[in-house]
Amino acid sequence: MTVRTGGAASSVQASPDVSDSFSVHGVSALQARTWRRLAARHGTPLLVLDLGQVRSQYRRLTGALPGVQMFYAVKAFPHPAVITTLAEMGCHFDLASSGEVQLMRDSGVEASRCLHTHPIKSDREIVAALDFGCTRFVADNEVEIRKLARYRDKLDILLRVSFPNPGARCDLSKKFGCTPASVGSLLELASSLKLNVAGFSFHAGSQVPGPEMHVHAVNQCVELLETYRDYANGSLRTLDIGGGFPADYDCSGFDIHGFCGPIRQALSRLPSDIRVIAEPGRILVASSSTALASVIGHAVRGGKPWYYLDDGIYGSYNGIVTEGARYPLVPLDGEGDLQPSVLAGPTCDSFDVLSDDLPLPSLKVGDLVAGLVMGAYTYSTATTFNGLPAAQVLVRGQSDLARRRAKASRAG
Repeated sequence: MTVRTGGAASSVQASPDVSDSFSVHGVSALQARTWRRLAARHGTPLLVLDLGQVRSQYRRLTGALPGVQMFYAVKAFPHPAVITTLAEMGCHFDLASSGEVQLMRDSGVEASRCLHTHPIKSDREIVAALDFGCTRFVADNEVEIRKLARYRDKLDILLRVSFPNPGARCDLSKKFGCTPASVGSLLELASSLKLNVAGFSFHAGSQVPGPEMHVHAVNQCVELLETYRDYANGSLRTLDIGGGFPADYDCSGFDIHGFCGPIRQALSRLPSDIRVIAEPGRILVASSSTALASVIGHAVRGGKPWYYLDDGIYGSYNGIVTEGARYPLVPLDGEGDLQPSVLAGPTCDSFDVLSDDLPLPSLKVGDLVAGLVMGAYTYSTATTFNGLPAAQVLVRGQSDLARRRAKASRAG
């Protein structure tokens, strides 16, 4: 196999170790050549977004949870091409801010396909969502219920219930949700304020290790729905099972249908008139994107090679810090045997290190490193710290409709 250094004309023979790194992560030589070509044409840092993979993941998840209406968690990858693609697939959308509301407007998504899920909102955020036409919100405490009751004629709510899950990468019940024991008093408050409660919601946590918490939460909500089935003449008709469905960060061929088997069984206990929805984010977009970065510097410190990239912790790789993400890192160039090396980002902060013990071949300035499974919480959370630009997004596999809308958006 021949590899090129940063798109240069000269080429070198790849070591078996570099080829092995491709096969371990399912990267073909053809794919590596394509990434080098894209990096040479568009520059780095570059985030290559494959919308075909978004479509594929949506089909897999809807097949694993038949009858469940998906509301994509926009915060995972709030790019117009992702929104338009999922809208074309029939997906609905989970919003949490006026910025995401504006993205829906710009993408031509109907407000009737949106749910505002942030349990804590300013009055300005509520008004922005209502002006758009979004009429369903989420609350988890007395203050929020009283806040939303001022708009009782324009909206209804889901009551978010907390089910702590320390095993999740991010235990969202630590910050949001009421206890099951407090549901009754909050329903009474909403009733006294003439605020309609349409059902319950929960979130099992982000990147959960297994379906057990989903199953537990569904079972608890089945009991809550039974206990309060006569509340407000049977208004509790919706169950939102949140997100947390894990992405395949180790590229092992994760079986989402098998993962959801126990969840399907738990949902079968629900009364037939209960509408079930979910808020997937990471699972739909994580595998859609590859981050391409160039080596911009090389040093030896403490006897170990240090390679400095033009993307890092303050850019696409912030998930390493914020949620302990371990993205597969694949050198697309290099020579010689693998040796423990340090990959660092481009900023002046010594904290900006992607890995301090990664087996790498000998790399040169201009060589490329690919980060796999980089679609979730990378683009949306990247910064421009030190005045360095975030990675450019290169969209591939866009539909004709999406291309026309993107062109119109740029023209407008």
